[in-house]
Amino acid sequence: MDTLIADLKVQIATQLKIKNIKPEDIGDDEPLFGGGLGLDSLDVLELIVLLRQKYKLKISNAEDGQHVFRSVRSMAEFIKSNQVQNQ
Repeated sequence: MDTLIADLKVQIATQLKIKNIKPEDIGDDEPLFGGGLGLDSLDVLELIVLLRQKYKLKISNAEDGQHVFRSVRSMAEFIKSNQVQNQ
């Protein structure tokens, strides 16, 4: 799980073109939206694309999205649990 979290941080920083924060400075449980990284609704679309392209996963509804994109750890947990189900 630690490797997945580290990979996600790099992917998020790259996908969202975050220049003022290094991937290793993103906390595992830091909120991605609001007070944390301060991402917005356009960033959500980029993260949805990331999940679809890189992990072949789809967010089924807005409620799930709120939970999945709460933090890097919640994204990793979503990926792990859905990859196990899809294998």
